[in-house]
Amino acid sequence: MFFPINKLEYICLQPDESLTNIVESIWMVKNHSEEEKEGIIVPDGKIDLFLLADENGNFEIFVAGICSVPISKPPFPKSTMFAISFYPIAAEYIFKQSFADLNNTKKILPTDYWGFSRDDLIDFNQFYYKTIEIISLLLSKEIENRKKKLFKLIYDSKGEITVKELEENTFWSSRQMNRYFHKWFGVTLKTYLNIIRFSNSLKQLKNGDFYPQLNYADQSHFIREVKKFAGVKPIILNKNENDRFIQFSLMPEK
Repeated sequence: MFFPINKLEYICLQPDESLTNIVESIWMVKNHSEEEKEGIIVPDGKIDLFLLADENGNFEIFVAGICSVPISKPPFPKSTMFAISFYPIAAEYIFKQSFADLNNTKKILPTDYWGFSRDDLIDFNQFYYKTIEIISLLLSKEIENRKKKLFKLIYDSKGEITVKELEENTFWSSRQMNRYFHKWFGVTLKTYLNIIRFSNSLKQLKNGDFYPQLNYADQSHFIREVKKFAGVKPIILNKNENDRFIQFSLMPEK
């Protein structure tokens, strides 16, 4: 999938079928603009690993945990960013570490993390296949079926499923699920469901539909949730002046 958006060049690819429970997408953004313009990243429920290089020779690798508030992205003019968006379950099965302390923040990693380097930013296709190989090797044990089912229910329902329904379908108590989410991701299960529901509302907001399509109590509730996760009311988010909101800027037009 390729989208040229103003001065942004965006490519997004899906992972191999064997990694669909771990990786949401592997993607690239090239910013051809020299303008130093700060952006906003809104919560989407993912863990992201980034490789970033600019025209001055700077290069870094960093990982960002789950966001529950909008995050300001520093201006990266004339830059290339390759990224891997992971489902949260990757914390346990790929990174093998808790991301609770990375809620709403990032961590700088060594510039040779997982064997990556600045040279990997030359060719996105090669980066994609190298990434698939690395993650396949890191996935050293089978994902527990109960956890696979939990996340599948969350994503298939677009976050509309209740905690009680998750209990009934996974045979996992709300206390156990919340303990798991706190330990690995630093958010409650209910907060995560709300993030996924909000994220699934972005497309309708981009299309100018401000009436809630998912299971919000009413329009006032919908507006409050959008403001909580985006920092602005739906109508401001829809306008997206100066391509301020990154996910909106990268969404294809309907």
